[in-house]
Amino acid sequence: MMRGLKFTLFSISAGAIELVVFSLLNEFTNWRYWSCYLLALILSVVWNFTLNRKYTFHSANNVPIAMLKVLGFYCVFTPVSTVLGAYLADTLFWNEYLVTILNMLANFVLEFLYDRFFVFGKSIDTNDLVKKKG
Repeated sequence: MMRGLKFTLFSISAGAIELVVFSLLNEFTNWRYWSCYLLALILSVVWNFTLNRKYTFHSANNVPIAMLKVLGFYCVFTPVSTVLGAYLADTLFWNEYLVTILNMLANFVLEFLYDRFFVFGKSIDTNDLVKKKG
């Protein structure tokens, strides 16, 4: 329960970063949807990974390996969400912010499951924060 709440709160902060960056790029550049979305997504992923590894999953696992696993997730999620988002926003003329929020919600659910069971599954509660409490 508490792990899910922490993940949600950190994801909200990452979502805020993503929305602010996306909004600034969307409003103040002539960039297409996909480029605004992609840069905003990358920044939010780095933020979310860093906080969730340390404070949500309390993982002491090898950071580069964990990052590669997360990269694997985003090697699938990013092209799918970028192409689908561009199609919805640029071809079907859906509101860019609605498309971005739908992508963020899908990312939130899928990434929690992926992180919980694959990235940090065997290393949950192994970092120094947990050892100090124990």
